[in-house]
Amino acid sequence: MAERKNVLLITVDQWSGDYLGCAGNEEILTPSLDELARYGIRYTNAISATPVCIPARRELMLGVTSKTHGDRVFNESLRMPCDIPSLAQTFRDNGYQAYAVGKLHVYPQRDRIGFDDVILHEEGRHKPGMIQDDYERYLACNGHAGEEFSHGMCNNNYSYRPFNMEEKFHATNWVTREMCETILRRDPDRPAFWYLSYAAPHPPLVPPQEYLDLYDGVEFSSPVFGEWTKKPKDELPFGYTYYSSLYQYYTSTKRVSDNAKRAYYASCTYIDHQLRLVIGTLREQGLLEDTVILFTADHGEMLGTHGSFGKFLMYEPCVKVPFILSPPASCGMECNRIDDRIVELRDVMPTLLTLAGVPVPEGVEGVSLTEDFDREYTYGELWEDDRATRMIRTKDWKLIYYPVGNIFQLFDLKHDPMELNDLADDPACRDTRDCLAQKLIEHLYGSDVCFVKEGELVGLPQKKYDFYATLQDSGKLFKGRDMLLQRGLR
Repeated sequence: MAERKNVLLITVDQWSGDYLGCAGNEEILTPSLDELARYGIRYTNAISATPVCIPARRELMLGVTSKTHGDRVFNESLRMPCDIPSLAQTFRDNGYQAYAVGKLHVYPQRDRIGFDDVILHEEGRHKPGMIQDDYERYLACNGHAGEEFSHGMCNNNYSYRPFNMEEKFHATNWVTREMCETILRRDPDRPAFWYLSYAAPHPPLVPPQEYLDLYDGVEFSSPVFGEWTKKPKDELPFGYTYYSSLYQYYTSTKRVSDNAKRAYYASCTYIDHQLRLVIGTLREQGLLEDTVILFTADHGEMLGTHGSFGKFLMYEPCVKVPFILSPPASCGMECNRIDDRIVELRDVMPTLLTLAGVPVPEGVEGVSLTEDFDREYTYGELWEDDRATRMIRTKDWKLIYYPVGNIFQLFDLKHDPMELNDLADDPACRDTRDCLAQKLIEHLYGSDVCFVKEGELVGLPQKKYDFYATLQDSGKLFKGRDMLLQRGLR
């Protein structure tokens, strides 16, 4: 066991791969992650194939696609499959201690999914069987019972304010300190797998005032709108229109969008600085040179691009995630480099197990990044209702398919990385579109088979988007008057 590496997996929620200084973003401050990337490997084509929290986290923890783990619809009451070993369980089965701190987003909420213990922060979600998570219990024990949302901000919108209590009560600070304590309390005779899972920069946007101040005077670039967004609303994809309509206010003026970006970036920088404490704890405990570190996210964040915020879409800010691997020198991987291979969240499990010297279970569908492979493309899928979206993405091209209306979008990522020009109807790109469409058809299953007739995608009838009617749909998450699931005092 002595030669086995410790592993620290760090995830953030809703952070796009391009929101890093080392990725060329000159507006955001991420000095710690930039340094980690400099001494490690940054993967520039890391993709969240099902870009919403629960399915993405199942892929991360199980090493399989959404087709195998069973969720492409954000099923909040779906248990982990009992016949697929989790990343944590695999480590424990091989003599590791395994601890998680932060957001897990599983069902039941206290399911440890193979960890020895979980110190839980569930962002205010209370499902049957859980009255308080551990962050809420911490606040209650320190005189702030029921005040986790006393700042008045919401998990799903982009209004912001400075955090309203002492910094030690901020969830990002609490999660960081709990992970440092977990490292300090480790069993010294066994290797460790630590999972540090931040709920930020996913809203609520409540960074400490000092971090908002870091962005004072910054002239932010305006949100990018593709030429295709200028079509009449009835011609736009239903799924895109649904989400962009929810967040219309935040792209209404540059002042509003700038404020949202300022608070979001401030939340990112706060995490970046807090990570230094975790890495410092590893260093001072003599563990850093024997610990594999991986930083990634469950999915990205649109942040105003194409008039939308949040996740749920297949555009680059949403599907592209940060992915920085920092292995110890003794692992033998060449570092201080960029790797442009297509990487998926299912690759996390086999990569970390391989670097730790642990056998990868049969059935894992991801590939270890220690292997010499070059994935041709990734297939993405989300929802089974009128918002259903499917995707094929290579390094150079992306086909997005919306079954409602049988709408295709084709983007030349090599020459148009911001996806400004939809080439789906360009005769010069017809062969590319048809080739990618055939690849997409090969991945369809379940209710999706009705999208195909005689080998061609025919989709479903077009549906006119009605904002108010959609808000009354019991199958949708948001209802409007609830202010995107605003929470109150408890």
